[in-house]
Amino acid sequence: MSEQKNRKIEFGDFQTPVDLAREVCALILRAGFRPAAIVEPTCGTGAFLKAAVETFPEASLALGFDINPEYVAHARRAVADASARMFIEVRQSDFFAENWLNIVKSLPPPVLVIGNPPWVTSAGLGVLGSNNLPAKSNLDRMRGIDALTGKSNFDISEWMLRKQIEWLDGRDALLAVLCKTAVARKTLLWAWQNEMSVESASLYALNARQHFGVSVDAGLLLVRTALSGSAKECSVFHSLQARQPERVFGFLDGMLVADAHLRRKWKGLAGPGLKGWRSGVKHDCNRVFELRLEKGELVNGLGEAVDLEPESLFPMLKSSDLAAGGSPRRWMIVSQRTMNDDPARLRLNAPKTWAYLTAHAQLLDQRKSSIYRNRPRFSVFGVGAYSFAPWKVAISGLYKKLEFVRVPPFQGRPVIVDDTCYFFPCQSEEECNLLYDLVMSAPAREFWSAFIFWDAMRPITAQLLNTLDLARLARLLNKDSDVARALAARQRVDYIEGVSQSLLWERESVGGEGLLVADSDLSPLKHTVLEN
Repeated sequence: MSEQKNRKIEFGDFQTPVDLAREVCALILRAGFRPAAIVEPTCGTGAFLKAAVETFPEASLALGFDINPEYVAHARRAVADASARMFIEVRQSDFFAENWLNIVKSLPPPVLVIGNPPWVTSAGLGVLGSNNLPAKSNLDRMRGIDALTGKSNFDISEWMLRKQIEWLDGRDALLAVLCKTAVARKTLLWAWQNEMSVESASLYALNARQHFGVSVDAGLLLVRTALSGSAKECSVFHSLQARQPERVFGFLDGMLVADAHLRRKWKGLAGPGLKGWRSGVKHDCNRVFELRLEKGELVNGLGEAVDLEPESLFPMLKSSDLAAGGSPRRWMIVSQRTMNDDPARLRLNAPKTWAYLTAHAQLLDQRKSSIYRNRPRFSVFGVGAYSFAPWKVAISGLYKKLEFVRVPPFQGRPVIVDDTCYFFPCQSEEECNLLYDLVMSAPAREFWSAFIFWDAMRPITAQLLNTLDLARLARLLNKDSDVARALAARQRVDYIEGVSQSLLWERESVGGEGLLVADSDLSPLKHTVLEN
């Protein structure tokens, strides 16, 4: 990567086009806000500063700041014509070292804080060896395990926006910034949780590719603060020109919801402490664990023909398979029946499988995820009695649509889904069909849609799916029956394992009735693995 490109990333150097800045200021004017003071903390070449002093000539002063001295000089030239009618100052300044609270306190209200803070994460700057960062801290007091799994990484703009809302808390002001939509949501959630004086909030979608040449969901975030603001909702508009919001998200019942109307409409379908929906099997080495059938032979991702005991092989589906609605095209080696099972048992139960895994130990030992640390060699995760249920209803965690799929047995074997999918185990075809009808119903889909932000990396999760109470849904749809009650009970009673088990990064205590499939029940595969 060139030094010039590194600097562009390090300083969030995606300069705002003047036309876009003017369009944003026109929207603010249309909304009825008239600032007495204008501040742009990261003004770059001065597009927003120029547009703001043009749009609000009645303001008494405007201040611009930037760390780049060349940009400071450029911004000064951009606003030179307006300096005759108002006080304007543009100075070189490090955002992370400036005493912003004192600056804002000195300004006449109402105050407009406007701009386009850098679109880069702390991890991205770390890769570049950059010091252009705030002082290190645990942004949301996360547990150590969350830091290990990447949740401690944060957008620099999010840190900046939080600070700006802190400056404006209790003051007559408007924050108007371009940012990623995910950053806007997280910033508002933080403000709502911390009882900041937000009077109103709105988010206008923006075509980032058109304006900045990057593919990211972004928008204009407007946050109006006041002495006693207590609003906890945000109106979402599909463009800067839109006059009516397409939906409202907010902080309701102690949680962030994507659609406040749908949340209120279907609140009665929610159930506390439910389980049932699970993540698929996680193995992190598809070249070894996943096999394809080629010319009558099973072949791994290294191109090697493989001869293994059928009892350790299961037909599998990935997210792409679910989306295509087809039959399994791969087989997965499952080295355990439960999370507490030691794969070393394969030495006796499946010696060919054990020899195969041992022969590829170098690849398996290189799996980077910390979840394999201090676990038996060749372990997988997200496996339990539920994994071997004969029928399942499954959904992709990657494809951004609420589209469920019925998963029947394949060649006499239960189908395994990988960790890009979520599923609910069923004991029979009747259960599977009823569950499918329930989850594909309009009330179910609207209930879940109330929580889904489709621009998230993985908008559908097991945690989300488990918020819907199947018993309440069945009664609402007049589908209450013994079968429906059995499904609902499975949301409340875990599969019997005899000991505690770990599912990916969460600890769960298990007990109750289960669907554990004994090896003897899997024997039909011995003569059918290489068929079809």
